[in-house]
Amino acid sequence: MTEPRPVLDVSAADLDDLTARLRATRWATPWPVDPWEAGTDGAELHRLVEYWASGYDWREHEAAINALPSRFAEIGGTSVHYLRFDAEREGAFPILLANGWPSSFLELIGVAERLSTPSRFGGSPDDAFTVVVPTLPGYGLSAQRPALDGVLTHEIWHRLMHDVLGFERYGAHGSDIGAGEVTLLGAAHPEAVAGLHLLDAVDPPSFDPAGLTADERAYLDAEQRWFDEERGYSHEQQTRPLTLAQGLTDSPSGLLAWILEKYRAWSDCGGDVASRFSDDFLLTQASLYWFTGSISTSFRPYWERGNGHSPRVERVDVPTGVAVFPADLGGRLPRSWVERTYDVTRYTEMPRGGHFAAHEEPVLLADDIAAFFRGIGCPSLR
Repeated sequence: MTEPRPVLDVSAADLDDLTARLRATRWATPWPVDPWEAGTDGAELHRLVEYWASGYDWREHEAAINALPSRFAEIGGTSVHYLRFDAEREGAFPILLANGWPSSFLELIGVAERLSTPSRFGGSPDDAFTVVVPTLPGYGLSAQRPALDGVLTHEIWHRLMHDVLGFERYGAHGSDIGAGEVTLLGAAHPEAVAGLHLLDAVDPPSFDPAGLTADERAYLDAEQRWFDEERGYSHEQQTRPLTLAQGLTDSPSGLLAWILEKYRAWSDCGGDVASRFSDDFLLTQASLYWFTGSISTSFRPYWERGNGHSPRVERVDVPTGVAVFPADLGGRLPRSWVERTYDVTRYTEMPRGGHFAAHEEPVLLADDIAAFFRGIGCPSLR
């Protein structure tokens, strides 16, 4: 069963503790390098830490989060948080939206609202979808799964959509870690998953290098360059996550530095993170991790994937749409590469946007999700 309740009520003592830690930050010795050249820019971090300690109003954002259509369900021993945006028309097709790291459900609100109530944004009520946004296990408002085995995340989501909410057929969208989970969902439950819309795709289990197209070779070369230059964070989270987690759980400035770099490097911001994300947005994301103590558990998918605790995907035969945003991680994902694993029926190259497309370009993303599911006939499915 599900139950509505306020999701956050941070105590005054916890707020005071955060402020004290921020004001007592022990700053790293700077290097004679250009800003952002060797990691998070110290001057920008100083500015945001000062604002977090003295200007940012957590209570305002806590109230906004508590006003969202949150629900909780107990599934497989895990307390699962999710948002449910009911469509503005009866019988609308349901879609699950899934985020990645270091994102949260907050990034998907704009997309969910556009899909569930299109008339608010100049669209037709006939195009509305019911939208469910689950929080990944261990990502703040959902508890981590109680064991490495047992019910895996994609099975939790199927039980949420099918068993708890009663949807016989539904669609799913995902980015980053969320794309991997909905891929597993589509592979495991093609009888229930009508289609997948993805911003990222799992690699084929095997391929013949001699048979690669020019686009595929260019993509894999770009992926290797990105791996060599940018993927140190992932290697640490995959191999020794609990060592890193202790420092980030103890230091709010360290936590902010760790995720701030990613919002700058992975977005279509041209090096100016403020052009895509407000200070309040970034600090609310950091505050969610801080107050829930969940940066540690957010690393679990990386470690599980790297240590044999995630299922291997061979093939996904449900209809799949792919949206490629130009500033996303690594190379530009070719359609032919995705088709090695998925049944691709729609492929869109976006004009702008990055890894956090749901927040950066909610109109482009919502329109593409809606067009994909309309294209495979889902508004008529019940």
